[in-house]
Amino acid sequence: MTAPSVLMPRIRAFLVGLVGIVLVGCAGSSQSVSPDASSASFPDDYQRVVAPSIEVADTDGALIPNPFYGGFNAPRPQFVDIDGDEDSDLFVQERPGQLAFFEHVTEGDSSRLVWRTDHYRDLQIGEWYRFADLDQDGVPDLLTEEPYSHLRAYRNVGSATAPTFELYADTLRTVEGEPIFSDRQNIPNVTDLGCNGRLDLFLGRLDGTITRYESVDGTNGMPQFAHVTDEFEGIKIVGGTGQKGPSLHGANTLTFADVDDDGDSDLFWGDFFEPGLLLIENTGTCGNPVLSGQPERFPSSNPLLTSGYNAPAFTDWSGNGRPDLFVGVLGGSSGSNSSLADNFYFYEHTADGYQLRTRQFVGGIDVGSESTVALGDIQGDGQTDVLVANKIDPTQGETSLVYPLTPTGDKGPPRLRKRSPLDLPDAYRYAPALGDLNGDGADDLILGTWQGALSYHENQGDGTFDAVDGALDGLSGGSNVVPALGDVTGNGAPDLVLGTASGTLTLHRNTGGEASPNFASEGVTLAELNGRAAPTLHDVTGDGRLDLLVGTKTGLVLLRNQGGTDGLEFGPPTSVNLDGIPRNATPVWGDLDGDGRTDLVVGGKRGGLVLFQPSAATE
Repeated sequence: MTAPSVLMPRIRAFLVGLVGIVLVGCAGSSQSVSPDASSASFPDDYQRVVAPSIEVADTDGALIPNPFYGGFNAPRPQFVDIDGDEDSDLFVQERPGQLAFFEHVTEGDSSRLVWRTDHYRDLQIGEWYRFADLDQDGVPDLLTEEPYSHLRAYRNVGSATAPTFELYADTLRTVEGEPIFSDRQNIPNVTDLGCNGRLDLFLGRLDGTITRYESVDGTNGMPQFAHVTDEFEGIKIVGGTGQKGPSLHGANTLTFADVDDDGDSDLFWGDFFEPGLLLIENTGTCGNPVLSGQPERFPSSNPLLTSGYNAPAFTDWSGNGRPDLFVGVLGGSSGSNSSLADNFYFYEHTADGYQLRTRQFVGGIDVGSESTVALGDIQGDGQTDVLVANKIDPTQGETSLVYPLTPTGDKGPPRLRKRSPLDLPDAYRYAPALGDLNGDGADDLILGTWQGALSYHENQGDGTFDAVDGALDGLSGGSNVVPALGDVTGNGAPDLVLGTASGTLTLHRNTGGEASPNFASEGVTLAELNGRAAPTLHDVTGDGRLDLLVGTKTGLVLLRNQGGTDGLEFGPPTSVNLDGIPRNATPVWGDLDGDGRTDLVVGGKRGGLVLFQPSAATE
């Protein structure tokens, strides 16, 4: 099984961004964010809503479940019946230390996943988690990473229907007292492989081998693990470049499932350098496992091929008695952009083998990564439309795309439908802003880009746009420019506020009129934040003046409009404490569902949209 050459890989780290902090002295001093007074300025009745009354359909007209979850970039799934109702609930880790919970809710002959929280029981899980019944009492316990690269254990001291987790050990140790080490890029697994009533702990290593521990009697029913071998079954996932063979070794995931229904557990391995999911079949028996065969890509009839670092999970989701396959794509060495949107695969296990059903299992609006959003009326019909853009098109990788979501006009619940992307020149990291700049009743479009260029696109009255050459020449002031439109100066015409990667917020007055915009080329600095700034204008505090709500790398800040000359005096930035704000937030305000209340929609790093509505508008 071992190939003749071995290359030590680079270890995949979870990037937290490379945005530098630029202090522009000539534009004013930078402002730190105050954590105080946010409740006095920002309404306290806004709540996160994942599945609101307004439905969202994809380009084919199929409803998107959980439309405003916020997207996934690197989901780590596991299915567990955590509430004792005999169906599989879903847990997903997207970020270190954060565990999302979706309850499996059955209603008649149908079922759905209902998002409950992104912070399940506020458990500390580090870089990975794994539910397993460690004390064999019939309810799942939990293993997680103890930073850095050790194992933390929580014991479930509750019941099948009411789980309660208590810390059992912050660092699991062997019977000899040695701490068990697991490279934090690797997701281990626990199973009774030998069917002898003793749990086995398996740790994938960066050299492509597997370390095995076996449980022995511990304390309070919880096991201790004794080291068995560092070269389990001689497995070494290295070398080989053929279509069916593995590639180089690296960060990995592993799990076990009986996919051939022969009564024993087979091994599945996802590797950073392997675009597929590798199966090592158990050719032995439940009491005498043998996993010494050549790894093969799975499913055999139509192998999964992604950007790599695939995290498998199995459960009988379809209820036919066969284990279905789910794969979270964490993004490996095979072009990680390609899995920014399509990264949660569901293969149904049918009588004819494994059939791919979807690449976005949980649902949600998801355009890839670093989504920016605009709300307005682009069709001139008095209804709210949505534009959502991405950093880069995951499919082609050559440009950002801007997708309209427009009301369908059908009878029944209000519904938005995703449309084909706008016809725009190639550019990276489009950032849209909408406003009626020519007075015809339909909102026009201003676009910012990664390089800082701005362009003006006039609405033709039907939601299509024509570029107006030269209208915004010379306006920018930095990279990753994000525009916002609003009448800040009170002259009846929308002004333009720009945010940049360096954190500068500048106002360009509209000295034209309601039908002919003319933005001043020289901007007025409103504020400088410590890092990227994505502004939106709205009277947040209800005093009749437009305030600035600004998305940053880590959340949202509010700059209250304090009046002054031409309405250009803004207070210091204060943190907005809404649970669920994504990283690299890009906020916008509007009445999304037509109920007369103003909603807050936020794009972000994971490529989806997060919705906050006043509590009276929530279910």
